Amino acid sequence: LMSAARLVIYGATGYTGDLIAREAVRRGLQPVLAGRNEAAIAALAQELGCEYRIASLDDAGALDRALQGAAVTLHCAGPFSATSAPMVAACLRQRSHYLDITGEIDVLEAVHQSGPAAGQAGVVLCPATGFDVVPTDCVAARLHQELPDATYLALGFAARGRPSRGTLKTSIENLARGGRIRSAGRITPVAHAFRERNIDFGEGPLTAVTIPWGDVSTAYWTTGIGNVECYMAMPVTGIARLRRLNTFGRLLRFAPLQGALKRMVATGPAGPDAAARAVSTMLVWGEAQAPSGERVTARVRVANGYEVTVHASLAIVQHLLDGKPVESGHRTPSQIMGSGFVEALPGSSRIVIVRDRAWNPRPPAA
Repeated sequence: LMSAARLVIYGATGYTGDLIAREAVRRGLQPVLAGRNEAAIAALAQELGCEYRIASLDDAGALDRALQGAAVTLHCAGPFSATSAPMVAACLRQRSHYLDITGEIDVLEAVHQSGPAAGQAGVVLCPATGFDVVPTDCVAARLHQELPDATYLALGFAARGRPSRGTLKTSIENLARGGRIRSAGRITPVAHAFRERNIDFGEGPLTAVTIPWGDVSTAYWTTGIGNVECYMAMPVTGIARLRRLNTFGRLLRFAPLQGALKRMVATGPAGPDAAARAVSTMLVWGEAQAPSGERVTARVRVANGYEVTVHASLAIVQHLLDGKPVESGHRTPSQIMGSGFVEALPGSSRIVIVRDRAWNPRPPAA
């Protein structure tokens, strides 16, 4: 007989899942660890003193048993394009709140579509509880509070450090899809590095280009602003490589080439070690503009993306476990935790707001 599980962490042996599981245990949350690889899950569960459950995502019965009694399920097994839908379905059947650490636009939109079903089941669906998209989502919410009649929203970040294997594998999938922005309320395909801007993220201007970041989906649900672009600071050589994909990127749609690239990624390190994470902070920026030309800019410094993911995910877990009032259905992180949530995360600064007027009002559409 399995004990009741207040928190299930699925994908606990992945790079980020492992970090989250260890921190959850340190906080006394007593998570149940779940996944499909029994040898790996059992070893981690024994090390951390946790119960574990084995379930493959293509076995609905096993998933139901794994989530039995779970108040909250934190889904950490990507690529979420393949894994999110069956886990959302299982959470709806088991009436468990669903959280995940994706940043994939298509997945975020699909989870949003399940919002009405979640409302009926009395549960919350909150994807992207990590670096995709917590800091930028909080910045978006704050900018909307500061400028309620904004019709254009730009968000961005300057990052340092190497991503994990899982993040790289997801990136390979997304490169084949091209860039995306939100224009007049619709998610719109655009070229890679569609727009280029010089952005002061807080330490002087850096060259940045549009990327298909998760906020293209979530910032719209947070703010209602219909024109959203997301930017990443990038060296000139990186921008040139990204733009070459506009010509050759279609080759990445071939499954054998994707498979070969993912196998190359699998031979590298799982992700940055603790020392590398400690020194690689992130600068996050956002800008909202109103038709009047009024502009509000926000900046915040946060810890390494993986540290943000661990602490933000577990803070939202705790919020839901504590039974704090949250309207059921699809919710973004800032809708649950408030726009100041990012400021409360370890390693974060306060959000700094600057108001001025834009000399060059942004174009509303692609």
